[in-house]
Amino acid sequence: MLAYVLGRRPDEFGLIPDAEGFVRIKDLLKALHEEEGWGYVSFSHLNEVLLSVPGAPFEIRQSDIRSVERNTPDLRVSARELPKLLYACIRRRAYPHVHAEGIHPSSHPRVVLVADRVLAERLGRRIDPDPVILTVNVRCACEAGVVFDPSGEGLFLADHVPPDCFSGPAVPREKPSDTGKPTPENGVSRPTMPGGFPLDMEKAASAHVPPSLKRRTDKGRKADRKRLKQEKWTREKPPWKN
Repeated sequence: MLAYVLGRRPDEFGLIPDAEGFVRIKDLLKALHEEEGWGYVSFSHLNEVLLSVPGAPFEIRQSDIRSVERNTPDLRVSARELPKLLYACIRRRAYPHVHAEGIHPSSHPRVVLVADRVLAERLGRRIDPDPVILTVNVRCACEAGVVFDPSGEGLFLADHVPPDCFSGPAVPREKPSDTGKPTPENGVSRPTMPGGFPLDMEKAASAHVPPSLKRRTDKGRKADRKRLKQEKWTREKPPWKN
């Protein structure tokens, strides 16, 4: 499976090797997890193959991986053979900026465009659970100076796509900023609710506390009534003892 994905048809899985044939391991794992029966594969399994299989069909360099033997078919196309429409996937939170400034590279050194919308949606879910799929007008982009370089069957790379050369869903409106509820701190008093009254904490702190209430507590703890009674008897002698 790894020899086929990395060495034969990386484009079939939406993978784009660099000039040396390397792809990012995390991109490879995402592609494998989409295939039935390969969702368990992790980075440790790749290392296990390297250590246990003599002459492993791939090699790892830090966070990248490539096939030892690469025999990808030549799928170059001319400008006349370019499809009329291409699709690009972006993160939804980046859509307002992309709508205004155009499509720029993000997770890949160049803008990745796909001829098949189903594959575009598959690639989009790798970067965002709810991606935005943009439809690129190839003729308009070519007239604007965009060069599409093929990278396998149905995959193309470009440096930038101007904002006038693609279409997508409506841009979501920005939510108004929440200034918060009126509070006494910002100079606006809260309305008095029927049947209620505002509590003045400063007035409550300086209120007179009756002596009977003070005797009920002793350093924050409930006082012993029997002990208080004995202390009162000791302090105040009866008249007949004088």
